[in-house]
Amino acid sequence: MATSKASTEATNKKSGRAYPGTFLTLEGPEGAGKTTQVKLLSSKLEALGIPHLITRDPGGTPLGKQIRRILLAPGGSVSPMAELLLYQADRAQHVHELIMPALMEGKLVICDRYTDSTIAYQGFGRGIDMKIIAELNNISTQGLKPELTILFDLESEKGLGRLHPGGHDRLEREAIEFHHKVRNGYLSLVQEEPKRFAVIDATKALSAVQEDLRRIILERFSDRYQLASLL
Repeated sequence: MATSKASTEATNKKSGRAYPGTFLTLEGPEGAGKTTQVKLLSSKLEALGIPHLITRDPGGTPLGKQIRRILLAPGGSVSPMAELLLYQADRAQHVHELIMPALMEGKLVICDRYTDSTIAYQGFGRGIDMKIIAELNNISTQGLKPELTILFDLESEKGLGRLHPGGHDRLEREAIEFHHKVRNGYLSLVQEEPKRFAVIDATKALSAVQEDLRRIILERFSDRYQLASLL
């Protein structure tokens, strides 16, 4: 159950948020296990009766699903700038159609990848001008930023080694040097914004990673939702 209306409004006023919900994002290099972990978390939140939305970037909306197929199709040819713009098109629709409405309803919104992925992959990985990326991120999201970003971190070789040999998408098939740049990009972002980021060692056992994930959320948002039973 959500917190009381009075409590929520007080929290909103203190934090400066323009919506009653809570927005957090999950990030990480390939093979970090975010998708599995967020499914486990969603089941727990559902059992606790906490209103929430689990979504992903790209692919959270019908339009986004089409864009995702184009972006990740194995063997597809997409120029770096076209790749960047397609991600931004997905994100603009995603925020407008799904994320912001859920936040206005007071839900806990958890998005698997968001703007930090663009900085890590298209910025650090592809070498696109960071100023261009920052401007496009701001336009596509209407300035919406996550209050908390949880980075599932592990070495690139370990993450790629977890992936099914026959299921590698276009980005997963990039050279290992590209993946090293992406991971280093994420770590640089953590250093730049340590208050927004929390880092989880994704090499731990699945149950241990899930416990870390739940603890971080409980510690950060216990004042808004009845999360005492999350652990």
